[in-house]
Amino acid sequence: MNARNDSKVLRITLTKSIIGYPERQKRTVRALGLRRLNQVVEHQDTNVVRGMLSKIGHLVTVEEIE
Repeated sequence: MNARNDSKVLRITLTKSIIGYPERQKRTVRALGLRRLNQVVEHQDTNVVRGMLSKIGHLVTVEEIE
């Protein structure tokens, strides 16, 4: 079972260009559904999404929504 509250939603915004970063980080950004700069996506707060965000935290901003 997930330790986090499943009702929480994360609003993720791509704030920095992925140009010049390793291919693995680019694939992680794409896997989250981000394609353009300043694009916003929402995902459930899960351990998988949190792990992805820890790898690309320098490229995105994250807001928690109740």
